[in-house]
Amino acid sequence: MTIPDEVIRARAALQMINPAPYNAEAPPAALAEEITPTELHYVRSNFSLPEHDGRLEIGGAVEHPLTLTLEDLRAFPAHERAVTLECAGNGRLEMRPLPTGEPWGDYAVSTARWKGALLHEVLAQARPHDDGVDVRFEGADHGAYHLAAVLADTDTEDMHFVRSLPLDHVADPASEILIAYEMNGKPLGQDHGAPFRIVVPHWYAVASVKWLQRIDVLTEPYVGEFQTGHYIYEWADRAPEPVDLMRVRARVTAPAAGSTVPAGTVEVRGKAWSGTGPIARVDVSLTGAGEWREAHLAPPTGPYHWQEWSFDWEEAAVGRHTLRVRATDAAGNVQPDVPPWNRLGYGNNAIEVVYVDVV
Repeated sequence: MTIPDEVIRARAALQMINPAPYNAEAPPAALAEEITPTELHYVRSNFSLPEHDGRLEIGGAVEHPLTLTLEDLRAFPAHERAVTLECAGNGRLEMRPLPTGEPWGDYAVSTARWKGALLHEVLAQARPHDDGVDVRFEGADHGAYHLAAVLADTDTEDMHFVRSLPLDHVADPASEILIAYEMNGKPLGQDHGAPFRIVVPHWYAVASVKWLQRIDVLTEPYVGEFQTGHYIYEWADRAPEPVDLMRVRARVTAPAAGSTVPAGTVEVRGKAWSGTGPIARVDVSLTGAGEWREAHLAPPTGPYHWQEWSFDWEEAAVGRHTLRVRATDAAGNVQPDVPPWNRLGYGNNAIEVVYVDVV
């Protein structure tokens, strides 16, 4: 489709990674916001912007197949959730050797307020069969995929973006998966999946299929290009594993990397998030090695988005300093110095290192 002028304008503040399909990181300053302004929210696409006929088909192993419109979805009780979405390839550019894939830096992560219908309530109207196993989500975006693997579920010259989730997870009210039609109080824009998409809390954003056009309940585990061919951890020493929950991670928002600050007391602050449990603590090192000191965690403002932290760096002396920051979640997961390398470069949650000059 022709890219509308409003989409071009909305992209102006982003850091473009690839023009076609369009992929762009948020500017570094956006990480300081609790809620990322829509125009600063990162964008991830596997294909060009699609045309969408405004309908959502629900079928497969269900008693009552459905065809829904945006108006139908708005008739369900509306729910709004602030959710942090992170691209599974975030930080790929820092991995060595450099893996295959889009050269993402560290800003393919954002938090928005998403509003829509709860997926489990919508799916319940279709009445999935008892032998259902997976739920398949198909986006309207499609095209040739130059990285296609042998596990493609369709012609690699014209495939749709398709992902699946376990039916047990989808049907669980506690999962709070949304079929979202609004972002930050306004209708979804083209880059973010209009007219509707799913938003899956805690999972890497690959699970949050944009431009949603079809949902199917399956009686066997789904096999497809973006499920079992890509978006998997391909390890050198063990069997592949699926990309699913976001790994624990902390980032520094101030002082900025490479910045200059006056001697004395310096407030170091940032964000932390995890898909595997609430943030339990954030630690800061001022030496570039060990000697970890616990930072202050601000009270969480919601279950699905990043949490603010701060640390008073007292008596910061003149010179160049190496700051390191690591997060630990309630499940005991801790950021590593260097995560295990995988061929496709997913899940890089290495401890962040920031160099700061004190004058």
